[in-house]
Amino acid sequence: MGAPVITPIAVVGPTATGKSGLAVRLAQRFGGEVVNADAMQLYRGMDIGTAKMTIEEREGVPHHLLDVLDVTETASVAAYQRETRAVIERLLADGRTPVLAGGSGLYVQAVLDDLRFPGTDDAIRTRLEAELSTVGTEALHERLRVLDPAAAAAILPSNGRRIVRALEVIELTGEPFSANLPKPGPARYGTVLIGVDREVSELDDRVDRRVDLMFDAGLVDEVVALEARGLREGKTASRALGYQQVLSALDSECNILDAVDNTKRATRRFVRRQRSWFRRDRRVTWLDGARDDLVDAASNLVTWSS
Repeated sequence: MGAPVITPIAVVGPTATGKSGLAVRLAQRFGGEVVNADAMQLYRGMDIGTAKMTIEEREGVPHHLLDVLDVTETASVAAYQRETRAVIERLLADGRTPVLAGGSGLYVQAVLDDLRFPGTDDAIRTRLEAELSTVGTEALHERLRVLDPAAAAAILPSNGRRIVRALEVIELTGEPFSANLPKPGPARYGTVLIGVDREVSELDDRVDRRVDLMFDAGLVDEVVALEARGLREGKTASRALGYQQVLSALDSECNILDAVDNTKRATRRFVRRQRSWFRRDRRVTWLDGARDDLVDAASNLVTWSS
């Protein structure tokens, strides 16, 4: 293990690229601890379908912000921001290197940038969600473009959830949603952002193999167990990749083989959205997850930035 480098590290990028393993290696090398930045790994019991590292795979490295929510609870980016910053600041005070790792782009951004979270209004959101289901994402994105061009440019036209949120904030506050978006600048805490990606066809193959392994490892049984604990009532957890597709199969909307194929397709689409999100951040230095010297290359990026 090298000498401790108290420079926070963020390992980001699409799913199935090898971020979790790299984060453990970097924590070992720099005297650190891993902080989860995968929204679905916040949930207790959602292990197989989220590819959550087992205790053995963590190799003694402490992990934070795992298994902190019941599946009936709604994940909150604002709460995650508050709790994760507290963990990072505690680790820094203890002389430990925080290694933030995960593919939930908004969650990473909330920690590292000055991202504000205005209040909510259930009536406004319900009305906008009803409109979304009626007219579709493109129509609402066009409305957002007229009201707040900067926000529209930052939000993908396919991301109905974020479009609804932006329109809700505009109506609620009377201010552009973009006023709450972070301004360009260095990442909080001087964090070094390392992106891990792979060639597209290779990553698609890895996604397919991962999904097959998840179902072979008992994903259906995991979903059944979580269903008994209220999974269907969880607004966030029930929409997780794999879990949503298994629930559909349990409802006889498709069979398990269809659920496997649907999970693969949905995950590949998610990978492309993740890639698009993180590639917009010019602070990220990208590494090929397939390279033999990945840990050394990432370590050099941290050392050079210190």
